[in-house]
Amino acid sequence: MRISTTCRNRIIRVLAVAFWIAVWQGVSLAVGSEILVASPARTFGALLSLLREGAFYRAVLGSLMRICAGFALALALGIALGALSFVVGWVRALLHPVVSVVKATPVASFVILALIWISSKNLSIFISFLMVFPIMYENMLAGLESADAKLLEMGQVFHLSRMARIRAIYLPAAYPFLLSAARLSLGMCWKSGIAAEVIGQPRQSIGAELNQAKLFFNTPDLFAWTVTIIVVSVVFERLVLCGIRALMRRWERA
Repeated sequence: MRISTTCRNRIIRVLAVAFWIAVWQGVSLAVGSEILVASPARTFGALLSLLREGAFYRAVLGSLMRICAGFALALALGIALGALSFVVGWVRALLHPVVSVVKATPVASFVILALIWISSKNLSIFISFLMVFPIMYENMLAGLESADAKLLEMGQVFHLSRMARIRAIYLPAAYPFLLSAARLSLGMCWKSGIAAEVIGQPRQSIGAELNQAKLFFNTPDLFAWTVTIIVVSVVFERLVLCGIRALMRRWERA
């Protein structure tokens, strides 16, 4: 019986995860201290305990809402300003140094500076926005610039309206760039947002819970929260990418 390529890939992924869990278990046994390296069993036991607490869900929801807000704002502004920069040259010249500075500045520097101006509650929104905006902006601009010149020339010959050119030429050209940018920035905004929460310590957040676990040397809880971050980040990424693909299909059918 032949196994399909999709099924084979899934089996390989499961085996890869199992391998790294076994490595994790081996490192834990070699170290011999749950304070330094919690074992997989202790970690998942701690995770099960957290799942029975209402504070766990409030922390996850609080972090998710803030980081989603930062990502959504960066997505909207990145697309809008990228399109505007494509059309208006002076807007591109004006935004270029800002985008370059944001890309070059370390996340920790932004977090510390932002604490002077922004409350800790909104810090992860701001940091997530800053990490995502340059990626979305530059990819939107690059996508529009990659539009096929021959198709644009045909559009002029057939007197296509501006909206028709956007739908038939510019949007298909920009879509792969936006999807790639979203895939790259989703994980980055989640990691930077949690890092901002660890420093800012807002109430009902994953970052605050991570810091508490660290202060009390509760390594199983620290590992359990890390597993939670990974799982939520993966689910968040899949949902957003599915949403972008669905919007694109709906736009093409309209």
